[in-house]
Amino acid sequence: MDINIEIYLKEEELKLFKDIIVNSIRARFESVKASIGIVALSGGVDSSLVAALSKEALGDKLLCLIMPEENVSPKEDIEHALELVKKFNINYRIININGAVDWFKKRFEEIDLENKNEKLAVANVKPRVRMILNYLYANALNGIIIGTSNKTELLLGYGTKYGDIAVDFYPIGDLYKTQVWQLADFVGIPTEIVRKKPSAGLWVGQTDEEELGHTYYEIDRVLYCLVELELSVRETSKLLNIPEEAINDIYRRVIASEHKRKIPIITRLSRMCLDKDWKYPVDRH
Repeated sequence: MDINIEIYLKEEELKLFKDIIVNSIRARFESVKASIGIVALSGGVDSSLVAALSKEALGDKLLCLIMPEENVSPKEDIEHALELVKKFNINYRIININGAVDWFKKRFEEIDLENKNEKLAVANVKPRVRMILNYLYANALNGIIIGTSNKTELLLGYGTKYGDIAVDFYPIGDLYKTQVWQLADFVGIPTEIVRKKPSAGLWVGQTDEEELGHTYYEIDRVLYCLVELELSVRETSKLLNIPEEAINDIYRRVIASEHKRKIPIITRLSRMCLDKDWKYPVDRH
């Protein structure tokens, strides 16, 4: 199969994409007449890149919220977040979320952290607490929430519904993770931030790739084939020389997380429903 996987960005594309993203942030900010942009800064590469580009777009009208969970969030993440805001001269606030998370835990005393679903339920409280803080500041300061999710995460549903994916727009939502690393290098994000293992900080020692079961390098190439090239699972497996089971695992994640990429479905109660011959359309998507 003679197909070229062009997932890496060329030098001229890096500059072009940077300018497009900066202009898009500025345009969306101005279109809603916001007074400030809010970025949740974790110390990871995605939020660091968005913060740097937002600073270029908005100047001092940017506020980064650093929201660690003591004894869970790695100390290096906080250090990297502070290094980033210092380097790019960004306004910031540090807000510890332990109190809020503990409050929710106490309301669910039956919790068994050995149970996978219950452990994940508690973990998802954390990005939802951060979302509340984001919008608290945004509402109070006439702000807009600038999302930090990339294309890989959005396609896989690797984010918490009404948590870290609850934002007003995604500046890097059309960049795969490997492209985010490239662009972060290009704009001068500190190397130690770009090179460290990605983690959502859900629990101590958690890493994205371990939880996903695949490396981002592998995931991005599979997604590129399935989404951009519209190849089948079998064709993708043959092209990349990756077992079909691995392709299927990634594909299933995309399908299962579709609800995270859509607004909630509204039950129709229009006049046509009163027609006895009317049938509700089947959602084939």
